[in-house]
Amino acid sequence: MDQFILTFLKNASEKNFQQLTGRFLPHYFTLISKVGGMISPETLTSIQKALQEGRLADIVSKIQEVITAAENAVLEVAVIGESGTGKSSFINALRGLSHTAEEAADVGVVETTMHKTPYQHPKYPKVTFWDLPGTGTPNFLPDTYLDKVGFEYYDFFIIISSSRFTLNDARLAQKIKDSGKKFYFVRTKVDSDLYNEEKTKPTTFKEDRVLQQIRDYCLANLSDIGVSEPRIFLISNFDLDRFDFPKLEETLLKEVPCHKRHMFALLLPNISDASIEIKRSFLQEKIWLEALRSAALAFIPCMTFLMGFDLPQQEQCLKGYRSYFGLDDKSIEEIAEKLDTPVQDIKGHLKCLDFWSLVKDDSIVAKSINCVEAFCAVNGGPSSSVVQGFKAYILRSKFLNVVADDAKHLLREIETVNIA
Repeated sequence: MDQFILTFLKNASEKNFQQLTGRFLPHYFTLISKVGGMISPETLTSIQKALQEGRLADIVSKIQEVITAAENAVLEVAVIGESGTGKSSFINALRGLSHTAEEAADVGVVETTMHKTPYQHPKYPKVTFWDLPGTGTPNFLPDTYLDKVGFEYYDFFIIISSSRFTLNDARLAQKIKDSGKKFYFVRTKVDSDLYNEEKTKPTTFKEDRVLQQIRDYCLANLSDIGVSEPRIFLISNFDLDRFDFPKLEETLLKEVPCHKRHMFALLLPNISDASIEIKRSFLQEKIWLEALRSAALAFIPCMTFLMGFDLPQQEQCLKGYRSYFGLDDKSIEEIAEKLDTPVQDIKGHLKCLDFWSLVKDDSIVAKSINCVEAFCAVNGGPSSSVVQGFKAYILRSKFLNVVADDAKHLLREIETVNIA
C-alpha cells in the first residue's frame, strides 16, 4: 500500500494536517513520470493549501476535477507535409495501424490529401490526427493557411519533410508561433537515407556520422530560411524505437497541457521499456489519486470510503490495462501474425491473461486487513469498507504491474524475432 495514503489516514484522524502538507509534494513528485504528471502546478498548490487547512471536501473536489479532465481530454494533432514525405505513414504509426488496415490513412507518392482529413485513434476516439496538405498546394497558401485549416482547434502542429524544409514551412512555423501554438519539425525516412548511404559508400559508412550530417543539414536549412533554434526530430516510420522518436514522445508529453498528458501517454506505441514505464507511471498516478480521494472522503460526514469493485469490475479493469499496453486479444492476434507465430505461443507467456490467478490471491486480503490498522482511529465508515477500499487499490496496482511487465516481455520477443 502507498505509504502516503497510510500516513494520510493516520494523521487525518488526528487532524495533523501540517505533517501531511510537508509530505504531499515530495511524495507526488516521486510518483509521477519524468515527463510530468496529470496535475498542473496551480492545482497542486490548491490541493496543498486545502490539505494544510484541513479542507478535505476541497481536496476531494480538486482530485475529482483532475481525474475527470484527464478521462475526458480531447486531443487534436495537426500533421502537415507535402506528398511523399511520409506524413500518412507517420499518422498510421501513431495510431498503431499498418498501411493496409481499413482505418489507415492513405499512403502514396501522389498527393493523397487535397483537404484536411481527420483520422480518429482506433482505441481513443477523443484523439484525432489531422492530415493536412502542404502549404504549397493551390488551396492552401502560406498567408491564409492557418485560417483555412482552423488553427485554433489543434493542440500542436507537426511539420514533416523527407528532405529539406521549405521557405513555406518556415513561414508557417512563424505564424504558428505567433498564434501561441507549439510546432515541431520531423524529418522522416532516415532509415532510407542510411540504407542508400551504406550502399553507395560501404567502406566509409558510419551511421552516427550520417545522422549528424542529416541533422546539421536540417538545422542549416531551417536557419537559412529564418527559423531560429529549430527543434528537429529524425525518425523512421517503420522503426519507431530508433533515432529521435522516443525523444519526440517525451517532448510532446512535457509540453501538452497537464490534463491531456494522461490520454496522450496511453496512445503512444510500446517501442521501449521507457515508453512502457511512462504509461505505467500515468496509470499508477491515477490509481493513487483515486485512493487519496477515497481516503479523504472517509473523514467527511455522511460520506463513505470507496468500496472495492466486484468481479465484473475487476475483470473490466484488467481488460482496460491490457488494451492500454497492446495486450488485448485483437492486438495479440496482430502481433502473432506479424511474427508468424501461433497466438497460443504468445499467450502462453503472458501472466495478465489468467484473471483468476490474479484475483484469487490471499496475500491481497491479508495486506488489506493489515492496512486497516492505520485506519483504527477513523470515525467515518465501517472497517469492512476500508478493507474493500484497500483491496481495490492493491488489485489495480497488481493488475497494472503484471500487464506492464508482460508488455516488456513481449517487446523482448518482438525484438529477438526482428534481429533474427
